[in-house]
Amino acid sequence: MAFVLSEEQQMLRDSARAFADEKLPVSQLRALRAKGEGFDKAAWKEMAELGFAGVLIPEEFGGSGFGYVGLGQVLEAQGRTIAASPLLSTALVGASALVLAGSQKQKETYLPQIAAGDLLTALAVDEGAHHDPAHIKLAATKSASGYTLSGDKRYVVDGAEAGLLIVAARTSGGESDTKGITLFLVSAEAKGVSRTALKTLDAHAAANISFANVEVGADAVLGSVDGGSATLDAILDRARIGLAAEALGAADAAFDMTSEYLKVRKQFGQLIGSFQSLQHRAAIMFTELELTRSCVGAALAALDANANNVGELASLAKARAAETLHLVSNETVQMHGGIGMTDAHDSGLYMKRARVLEALYGGESFHRDRYAKLGGY
Repeated sequence: MAFVLSEEQQMLRDSARAFADEKLPVSQLRALRAKGEGFDKAAWKEMAELGFAGVLIPEEFGGSGFGYVGLGQVLEAQGRTIAASPLLSTALVGASALVLAGSQKQKETYLPQIAAGDLLTALAVDEGAHHDPAHIKLAATKSASGYTLSGDKRYVVDGAEAGLLIVAARTSGGESDTKGITLFLVSAEAKGVSRTALKTLDAHAAANISFANVEVGADAVLGSVDGGSATLDAILDRARIGLAAEALGAADAAFDMTSEYLKVRKQFGQLIGSFQSLQHRAAIMFTELELTRSCVGAALAALDANANNVGELASLAKARAAETLHLVSNETVQMHGGIGMTDAHDSGLYMKRARVLEALYGGESFHRDRYAKLGGY
């Protein structure tokens, strides 16, 4: 069955692209990098006013409940300009976590704030140099009032800006057991929480976060005690599919940039786009982009349909999008020649963003292996 957007989804896509082009161009990322800021707060407020922050949030909590295919169009549009915003960490990850596992009180407290653009969230999961969601050492010890959290998290996307942290902690079992993981909602301002903002390769916000005997109540548990692994997997799969949509947008824009350059740049008195070797390389990129588009579309649709193969499709989309963006970002730099190697040209920024998107929440090898295991191999 072909993946076709509805009229409403097309309108959302067009609105998101127009906003990204006008308010979140690559030049804005350069300005944020120069100032050392993670994102444009005024632009985020405008995004919330347009409804982008509440796409996944049910109407009863102030959102539109428009679904994952809809939000995927916004993420892809943002990827086209490699924009820095809390869209993925808050509108996708944070909203998904609360909708999937939040209590009625947690939903009533946090979802309206997210939809209004007043609350940013961040998922604190990884503790090592590589993505490994089962490897959790941060300890949550039972206390008289609830739990005490102690440990460290690395490379938390938007971790320095978020007001609410979704923390994967260990309440029982060994450090690599899937059973015994519990998710907690922790205020970023809680006593014992310390955050170190990172200077990242792609100029997008991230932080290392330490928890030193952080006290939380029993009502801070998101979902069930010791049973957070399945919820964490579901949250991460949504994040991976969102990243794949963003990577698709970045690859698409980089390809368009390269295609236009091939039509105007001359060597030896001829347009370089007339050289057969470059035509072949461009054809390969185009083919890979179309394959990736199908994978991302299928994964987004599976989320809205609550399909039972979301995990497989998430890993397929993430691996395919990472591989395609790697190829296209490399070719963009190479086909632009000398100017492509300079910081003044945007191609290098796309390559840097590509390398981060590839690794975040699992690289190609991680997801190929996971896809095989989910398939019974």
